[in-house]
Amino acid sequence: MNGGRSDGAPARGEERAGERPDRYTVVSADCHAGADLLDYRPYLEGKYHDAFDAWAAGYVNPYQDLLADTADRNWNSGRRLRELEADGIVAEVVFPNTIPPFFPSASLMAPAPTREEYELRWAGLRAHNRWLADFCAEAPGRRAGVAQILLNDVEEAVREVRRTKRAGLTGGILLPGAPPGSGVPELYSRSYDPLWAVCAELDVPVNHHGGSASPPLGDEPAARAVFMVETTWFSHRALWHLVFGGAFRRHPGLRLVLTEQGSGWIPGILDMLDYYHGRLVAAASRAVTAESKFGTGLADSMGKGPSEVWRDNCFVGASFMRPHEVPLRDRIGLDKIMWGSDYPHDEGTTPYSREGLRIAYAGLPEDEVAAMVGGNAARVYGFDRDLLDRLAAVHGPAVEEIAQPLKEVPEGATSPAFAPGGSVRVW
Repeated sequence: MNGGRSDGAPARGEERAGERPDRYTVVSADCHAGADLLDYRPYLEGKYHDAFDAWAAGYVNPYQDLLADTADRNWNSGRRLRELEADGIVAEVVFPNTIPPFFPSASLMAPAPTREEYELRWAGLRAHNRWLADFCAEAPGRRAGVAQILLNDVEEAVREVRRTKRAGLTGGILLPGAPPGSGVPELYSRSYDPLWAVCAELDVPVNHHGGSASPPLGDEPAARAVFMVETTWFSHRALWHLVFGGAFRRHPGLRLVLTEQGSGWIPGILDMLDYYHGRLVAAASRAVTAESKFGTGLADSMGKGPSEVWRDNCFVGASFMRPHEVPLRDRIGLDKIMWGSDYPHDEGTTPYSREGLRIAYAGLPEDEVAAMVGGNAARVYGFDRDLLDRLAAVHGPAVEEIAQPLKEVPEGATSPAFAPGGSVRVW
């Protein structure tokens, strides 16, 4: 942590006695958690215990952060609450992080299972969902757990959506990627309509997280670099698949959240999607374009245009929103943006989330900041604002603190939120 301040902002906890400045209610719309490997066993159905024991005995975790002394931040509820509160955060949306049973890697990044792998992988994800419900119950009203599903069997996925909703997971579902060659239908397919229908019926957000939709590229240095360049683009694809596939026309209550994919790309992509929409559906208005021959039936099947769908049905988990993205907030939609710390990842803003908020939001109107740092997420994920506001009165960052431009990046900060140069502005 920083200790004392030299940049004009009040030090944490130094407000004068008898004076309580207004504080922001901060909800991180992007955090990650999961059980330690062997702790998943009690959450598996008994018939899978022998298979789990054999698998776990030979599994070697490939992630250094899950082997480090700090790995317990994923499952140590008390430590997690203390660290988030110290960072000014009173509630979180919880995505997966650790290795669930029978997976080769973190489930967020794992490709769709083969027919032979499906049963065990599905058992592993259900075990994670059961664990997550208990983990969220350890901090009532402060954790919106995101349930995991697979797309190989839509009916099974629908049943799991209903079960996890009853179990108290209020973060919605994590929509797996369906990249080319995955073996499951593309996301525009009507085969997923039962899934969209149950999510709309139960008011369950559909979350699509960055990094979860890339095809396998191999392990060569160039492949890893290409993955970093392309991974967010592959995650963005869910937006235009569902838009052009007509999912929102057939299920107008469906809500899509795109998380940890940045936010500055959204206005340009919406302009591009609107352009192609206009060209493809021109036949409906008796205009003639070069593309209209490809748009037969599109106007009727998809309904509203892309920007209208974004306005009515979509949100962005903007994570550590960076300064060059902030001027685009009106074009993205002030009611769409949900900040996140990405705890406990190294690229996250912890323990410098207050500084991360300042570098992005200093100087903005208070109501705009309040919406982006917590109000929008509380609405989308159904948090009790009265409960969170009471917690924020103790733990939240002071409005006057966040209003102070950041003059110096904290030593040891590793988040891209603080990256110098380029389009990232440091005051």
